[in-house]
Amino acid sequence: MPTGTLNPDFSSPGTTPVEWSAVEAVLNRAGIFWLSTVRKDGRPHVTPIPAIWHENRLHIATGVHEQKAKNLAAEPRCILTTGTNQLNSGLDVVVEGTAHRVVDPAVLESLARLWKSKLDWDFTVLDSGFGDAEGRIAQVYGVAPDKILAFGKGDGFTQTRFRF
Repeated sequence: MPTGTLNPDFSSPGTTPVEWSAVEAVLNRAGIFWLSTVRKDGRPHVTPIPAIWHENRLHIATGVHEQKAKNLAAEPRCILTTGTNQLNSGLDVVVEGTAHRVVDPAVLESLARLWKSKLDWDFTVLDSGFGDAEGRIAQVYGVAPDKILAFGKGDGFTQTRFRF
């Protein structure tokens, strides 16, 4: 379990770091994340996408011809964000890391079950990822965090950094 370090420059006086359990709860219950990648020409690309937190990684699935898949193939470093659009309440979480293709059948089976239980999406495990009932094929990526920032909002504002 990572330990959080409070950044006093961006936190209200007298606040304490956000607990890891609160961050993990946000990662587990979030319905949508915003994936930020970089195109080959350096332009940013941001898109909403569901993600599954499993074994200390965020997992996403994307079609092989989608822009995010092309971007991750060329530059696997990315950011996933989630939280709330409220100014004075909630917890926003930023996950910085590197995406790696998931091809292990046992891991893919576990992830397919999680996608079904969390999102009610039915995926079939294929040699290289997921397939769906319409015949679409998705690559699965796991983003192992290098750093997670948690921004607490409410009575006091906090910025907590977790290193991995």
